[in-house]
Amino acid sequence: MKELTFRIGLVAILIMASVAVGAAADRQADAAAIRDVAQTRQQQAWNQHDAKAYAALFAEDGDVVNVIGWWWKGRKEIESQLSDAFAFVFRESTLTITQVDIRFLRPKIAVAHTRWTMSGAKTPPTIPEPREGIQTLVLQKVGGNWMIEAFQNTNHVPEVPFPKGPSGQSPASRPPR
Repeated sequence: MKELTFRIGLVAILIMASVAVGAAADRQADAAAIRDVAQTRQQQAWNQHDAKAYAALFAEDGDVVNVIGWWWKGRKEIESQLSDAFAFVFRESTLTITQVDIRFLRPKIAVAHTRWTMSGAKTPPTIPEPREGIQTLVLQKVGGNWMIEAFQNTNHVPEVPFPKGPSGQSPASRPPR
């Protein structure tokens, strides 16, 4: 009886180990697929100034909030806005994704943060020129493909310590408490 219990336990351990190995392999494959979307394909579509290919990275109802806070809703609007942007402002721009960090929230949902640099943009004087930043992407695996559901792009400003009090005031000029 002890031998039968031992054998059943051993079989159970082997099955659990093989499931864990398979899950790890799936996670690695998913991470590679997400990097392909967030880095390789995004960069290629942008640098080819191909609004259709860029928008195809998004779910039909995907959202973009760009570096200046404009909110585009749905793949069609993303494509339309980028077509306009690639006509002049970003016509000669080059996007380089320098880092991709991925965290799985669920087996088919992940958040990715990317660091990027850009050159060649010709923004009007009222809009800051994008040179480097961080993107936050929420991706979902649909039909075997990772699609961007939500995208937030932020210009990067070097981090400095928070002030410990009002700036530019000498102690004598501070209002009394």
